[in-house]
Amino acid sequence: MQSTGLFAKFARGAGAALTVQLISACLLYAVQVWLARWLGTTAYGVYEYATAISIIGAFIASFGLPIVALRLVSAYRAQSDWARLGGLIGGSWRQLLLASIGIAGCGTAVWGGLQATRDLGVYTWPLLLGIWTIPGLTLLGLQREIIRGFQQIVLAFAPSLIGQPLVLLGLAVGWRSQRPLTSTVAMALSLTAILLVLAVQWGWFQARLDAQIRRPPHIYETAEWWRTALPVMLMGGSFMILNHTDTLMIGLMLNAQQVGIYSAALKTAAWVPFILMAVNAMAAPLIATLYAEDDQAGLQQLVSMIARWMFYPALVMAIAIVLFSRPILHLFGAEFIAAQGALVALMLGQLVNVGAGSVGYLMIMTTYQKQAAGVMAASALANVILNWVGIHWFGILGAAIATALSMALWNIWLYVLVVKKLGVRPSILDTF
Repeated sequence: MQSTGLFAKFARGAGAALTVQLISACLLYAVQVWLARWLGTTAYGVYEYATAISIIGAFIASFGLPIVALRLVSAYRAQSDWARLGGLIGGSWRQLLLASIGIAGCGTAVWGGLQATRDLGVYTWPLLLGIWTIPGLTLLGLQREIIRGFQQIVLAFAPSLIGQPLVLLGLAVGWRSQRPLTSTVAMALSLTAILLVLAVQWGWFQARLDAQIRRPPHIYETAEWWRTALPVMLMGGSFMILNHTDTLMIGLMLNAQQVGIYSAALKTAAWVPFILMAVNAMAAPLIATLYAEDDQAGLQQLVSMIARWMFYPALVMAIAIVLFSRPILHLFGAEFIAAQGALVALMLGQLVNVGAGSVGYLMIMTTYQKQAAGVMAASALANVILNWVGIHWFGILGAAIATALSMALWNIWLYVLVVKKLGVRPSILDTF
C-alpha cells in the first residue's frame, strides 16, 4: 500500500471527522451552557461530579478493550480474517456488557454502604444514576472504536457526539417545560439519552455489517485480547485520572458549587484540543498500518502533517478564548466568571498537549503500550499530589495549574519516548 494513497484517504476521513467534531463541540458546549443556567452552580456541579464518576467507571469497565478492538479490527480487515473479526465484534460486546454491569453492581454496593454510614446529601441520587450510566457509556465507547476500525467515521462518532447531546437537550427542554430541572433529573435524562443512542447505533451498524462477518463460525481469541488490553487499560485509566482528578478532588476538598464553576472552565478549555481529537480519530489506524509496513518516512510525514493541522487552529482558538474569557464564561451565568484564571491555566496545558502531537496514539498503535502505560500511571500519581497541594492552597485555580502541569509532563515524557523508540518527531516544534 502506497503512503500517498493512505494520506489522501486520511485527509478525506479527517475532514469528515473534523466536521463531526466541530458540530459536536458546538452542540455539547451549548448543552452545557443551558444546563448550567437552568441548574445553577451547585446543582450543575453535582451533575458534573456524577458524570465524572460515570466516565471513570466506564473506562474501568472497558479494561482497555475498545482501543485493542480498534487495532485488531484494522488488522483483521486487512487480512480478510472474517472469523476472527466476527468473534471480536460479538465477543468483546458480550464481555464488556457483563463487566460493566458488574462494575455498576459493585458501585451500587459502595453507594449503599456510604449511604448507610453518612448523609450524601445532594449527591445521593445523581451518584446512583451516574453509576448505572456506566454500562451504556462502556458499550458506546466499544462500538465507537470498532466502527472506527471499519473507517466509518461518521457512524462511529455522530451518534455519541451529536445524537446524544441532541437527545439530552430535547429531553431537558421537554421536562423543563412542565417542571423544574434538578441534578437528579438531569442525570436520569442523560442515562436515557445514552441508552437510546446506543440502541440506534448498534442497529445501524449491524444492518451495514457484511453477512460474511456475521456468519459463523467465529474465532474468539479472548486471552490475546486481554493480554494486549491490560497495558492499555492502565494507560486509559491513568488518562481518566488525569482528566477527572481535578473535578473529583474539588468535590471532595471544596464543594459542589466550586465543581460547577470549575466545570465551566473545563468545558471551555476543551475547545483548544478538539481538532486534535478529530485528526487522531483517523490517524490511529493509519499509524498502525505505516508501522506494520515499516514505512518510517511515511510515518514521519504523517506526524508532521498532523502537527501542522492541529496546532495553528488550536493556537488561534486559545488566543480568542483568553481575550473573550469573561463574556464566554458569563454565558453559563454571572457566578461562573470566577473560573477565568482556571480557564487560562487549563488552556496553556492544552496547548502543550496539542503541540506535542499524537504521542499517545503513536505509542499504543506501534506496540509500545506498556511504556506508555507506565508514563501515564506516573503522571496520574503526580496529578493527584499536585491537585491536593494546589486545591489546598489556591482552590480551583490550583486544580487548573496542577492539571496543566500534569498534562505537560506526560506529553513531554511520551514525546521523548516516541523519538527514542520510533525515530520520528511528532511535535509542532519539529516542523520548523
